[in-house]
Amino acid sequence: MSNLERWQGRVALITGASSGIGRATARALAEGGMRVAVCARRADRLQTLSAELNTLGADTLSLQADLRHSEEISHVFSEIRRQWGGVDVLVNNAAIGHKESLVVGNPDHWREMWELNVLGLSLCTQNAIEDMRRRGDDGYVIHLSSMAGHRQNPAGSGNGMYTATKRAVLALTEALRRELRDMKSGIRVSAISPGVVETEFAGQYFQSSEIAREIYSRFHPLQPEDIADIIVYFLSCPPHVQIHDILVRPTDQPT
Repeated sequence: MSNLERWQGRVALITGASSGIGRATARALAEGGMRVAVCARRADRLQTLSAELNTLGADTLSLQADLRHSEEISHVFSEIRRQWGGVDVLVNNAAIGHKESLVVGNPDHWREMWELNVLGLSLCTQNAIEDMRRRGDDGYVIHLSSMAGHRQNPAGSGNGMYTATKRAVLALTEALRRELRDMKSGIRVSAISPGVVETEFAGQYFQSSEIAREIYSRFHPLQPEDIADIIVYFLSCPPHVQIHDILVRPTDQPT
């Protein structure tokens, strides 16, 4: 794994950090010498994570927040600014998926996906870039998209709206890259589009731990640490290198 020397002592915010990819990323960046702010809805999980990061000798800040609400996003960034002056790296990991038909699906679930996966991500990005520009115009924004953002799953999968949100994340990645380039900013933006990662996502999406176990037993799935390693790789690249999007799937994943 490449090192994070140029980021040591600087501030990373990881959203959706209470489990899975967010949790693994928080550990990886803490081990790399970064100050780490973690936020999620589950306060008990965040407290456990913060305790683990503290054993690594990391400076940590734990912030409970529901990123569907703009006032809670404002609170997260206010606390980070008060404690450490702002954010240098943002990992937009928080997201939710619901198995909902486009024909008869629950509009409340559609709305929740857009509010978190797209609008929450965008508001976090806007706040982080404000910090990064004030702190030397040097920072990194990393969006977690999905293989679903690149292709549609078979009929009956019920992921049409979720797919739309992840495709939107890819569009936002490119639009932000162009805006930052036009501003002659040193801030970089990248996306990661994973295939099947063994997290709590499948159990939540299908509302069934049994279905999740069956899915993860079909082949050797990616692990959260695999995605955290890619995030560390992004950050270890020199400032003139901007990776746009990495598509990564388990070797045996068929689609």
